[in-house]
Amino acid sequence: MFVLGNFVQAVAFIIDKVLELYNLVLIVAVLVSWVSPDPFNPVVRFLRSVSEPVFDWIRRRLPFVTVGMLDLSPIVAFMGIYFLRMFLVRTLFDLSVRLR
Repeated sequence: MFVLGNFVQAVAFIIDKVLELYNLVLIVAVLVSWVSPDPFNPVVRFLRSVSEPVFDWIRRRLPFVTVGMLDLSPIVAFMGIYFLRMFLVRTLFDLSVRLR
């Protein structure tokens, strides 16, 4: 069973690192949106193509996150990532310890 435990631990580690990286991408996307970036810049296009689908999904599901000119969808996305890291990743790590 230790092989399965090691596999679950590796999956948990990879999920944690992917969520951490996506969190950093969202932070950069939010900071870039505060200035007036060139929409044809490849970095800006990448940030928007990675972050806007999540923000649009949140805006469609939770219409109250847009209050006038204030968009709170990044905050909801950050809370969702934090929840996944605290619940899913920790659960997988605990499961891997019990499988050993």
